Amino acid sequence: MILSSQVSHATIRREYGRLTDGLDFFVPLQPFPENYLLKMSWFVRKDKGIQTPTEMKREAPDGLWYQCPNCKQVMNTREHKLNAYTCVHCNYHEKIGSEAYFSILFDDNEFTELDADMMSADPLKFVDTKPYPTRIKTTIEKTGLKDAVRTAHGPMHGLAVTVAVMDFNFIGGSMGSVVGEKIARAINHAIQNKTPFLMISRSGGARMMEAGFSLMQMAKTSAKLALLDKAKLPYISLLTDPTTGGVTASYAMLGDFNIAEPEALIGFAGPRVIRETIGKDLPKGFQSAEFVLDHGFLDFIVDRKDLKDKVVSLFRMLV
Repeated sequence: MILSSQVSHATIRREYGRLTDGLDFFVPLQPFPENYLLKMSWFVRKDKGIQTPTEMKREAPDGLWYQCPNCKQVMNTREHKLNAYTCVHCNYHEKIGSEAYFSILFDDNEFTELDADMMSADPLKFVDTKPYPTRIKTTIEKTGLKDAVRTAHGPMHGLAVTVAVMDFNFIGGSMGSVVGEKIARAINHAIQNKTPFLMISRSGGARMMEAGFSLMQMAKTSAKLALLDKAKLPYISLLTDPTTGGVTASYAMLGDFNIAEPEALIGFAGPRVIRETIGKDLPKGFQSAEFVLDHGFLDFIVDRKDLKDKVVSLFRMLV
């Protein structure tokens, strides 16, 4: 490194002349101004760039930053997680699964999972682009989940609650025999232990690979919820993005309180199917949580950051 105070005007001209000697095409620069050295940086590098050994280089680890898909703003992943997986800039609610909801709801993430190893059979020997058992096995390996719902019980602000949460990553959160059976058993647990029941739905509807067996789960879960009501135990249904099909037509809309996250898609058939059936354009925001709330199908919309407090408050009023 050479300090500019050590470089004379004459030295600069001499070095410039040496470097350009013999270059016929080179156009000489204008004479250096007298204050040239004052305008220079206080040091001049001998080598271009910074020479750093490979072993000394440090790279940012993967997953350190999160970019909101709605507003495109970037935030720290830890900050996003502490904000209940909502954007700190626009409050966009990221789609999350059972693991994240359990960590948000249960005190210190302490809970006991119910029927954790229950898996789907193949009663119809169903084959589409691949056999149903192969699809189940592949999805289990990819997601680490056994099916599209997880059930558990644990404390929420000290109140014992039984919770069922659907995972959309498992074949679109579709409702098959295992989903219906696990929800039914979770309701049984709530009745036997006299705890409130919380259902968090996120599903594309009934699972086509199980056909009629899937549709039977609508009746089974609805009957179990009738028993829960008979036992005078409260049931809150939280609808998240998306909740559609047979799930909407059964347990998702049978709560003592039906609530939803902001801007969640809620409906039975999809908007394209409805539009083609009635032959008319649909209203703006059709099937959004806000639209459904305005038309009387929801009790209120809850921000995920307030979910635990509001659910527990409701349960304490109803118990």
